[in-house]
Amino acid sequence: MKKKVIIIVLELAVIVAMLVALYMFRDFGKTSIPRVEFTDTDIEINEPVKEDEEMKGYLNIALFGVDSRGGRIKEKTRSDVMIIASINQDTGDIKLVSVYRDTYLNLSTDKYQKCNAAYMYGGPKQAINMLNQNLDLDIQDFVTVGFEGLRDAVDALGGVMIDVSKSEIVHLNNYQFTMAEDLDCDYTPVKEEGYQLLDGLQAVAYCRIRYTTGGDFKRAERQREVIKAMIEKAKEADVETLVKVVNEVAESGVVYTSLDIQKMLELVPDLAKYKVVDEGGFPNSDYRSTGKLGSDGDCVLALDLVKNVEWLHEFLFDDAHHEASETVQTNSQYIRDKIAKYFPDMKYPE
Repeated sequence: MKKKVIIIVLELAVIVAMLVALYMFRDFGKTSIPRVEFTDTDIEINEPVKEDEEMKGYLNIALFGVDSRGGRIKEKTRSDVMIIASINQDTGDIKLVSVYRDTYLNLSTDKYQKCNAAYMYGGPKQAINMLNQNLDLDIQDFVTVGFEGLRDAVDALGGVMIDVSKSEIVHLNNYQFTMAEDLDCDYTPVKEEGYQLLDGLQAVAYCRIRYTTGGDFKRAERQREVIKAMIEKAKEADVETLVKVVNEVAESGVVYTSLDIQKMLELVPDLAKYKVVDEGGFPNSDYRSTGKLGSDGDCVLALDLVKNVEWLHEFLFDDAHHEASETVQTNSQYIRDKIAKYFPDMKYPE
């Protein structure tokens, strides 16, 4: 446990920084971030979703955080952080939804397990297909980030402003101590609660905290808080700082994406208007529980996947009338049957 490094996703902020840097220096061809190009048949989308007018005009990006030690970033490692970033391309509004890593779902292969296993079995392609199939989404792009370099990216931005509570201080410093040993670096303890500037190591340690009230659900919320803080710092930074951030991340060798330069450049002209307007977690708190499903271990349970998907579409796309696809309905019934096997007295949402 002492050596375990939980990977924290800060990709959206990194994307924002990359957009400006690539725009200003695109002619130099110096970007070295690994990229995957999907074929037309790689990404699977539920049939009704392809014709869903309510989702038109949104860019949906899957953000994955993985343990990249040993060079594993493309597959054979679990995506312990999964965040859907949905961008309204007309308004610039961004909504972030954490998909809890232990959620019991169809891995897109009719094999049901904790959803973070999809990345381990089939890399970003299977992880995207898992999200699309279970959530009725149209995600075709992703960014994967490992641990190395993220501390430096935060530092390159000059740190991030975070409100640290009294109960979080001891855990934040304990994680700093552990990571400082792993990275052979010094660290600065956080001594006081309150809204304050955190450096790279402190910010990553803050994201790792899960031993306060709320457990893993609260940890996902902290990850989104740091993403939002990095976005704001990236928007305020000058080009020199943004280039420094990009160089830190690119040199780390732990970024992997499907986004091409042209797609990034399409976002640049209206960069200033992009802002995070809301955030949440999936499954929704009204339609979830937790429990051990035999050999699958302790899982987050979508008590009604259909209702969760309907909530998600209203949250992301203001679609209050989304009808779950047949695929989602089938997966929902399978999950409910599995839950009933281990928890026959489970109460389900009306």
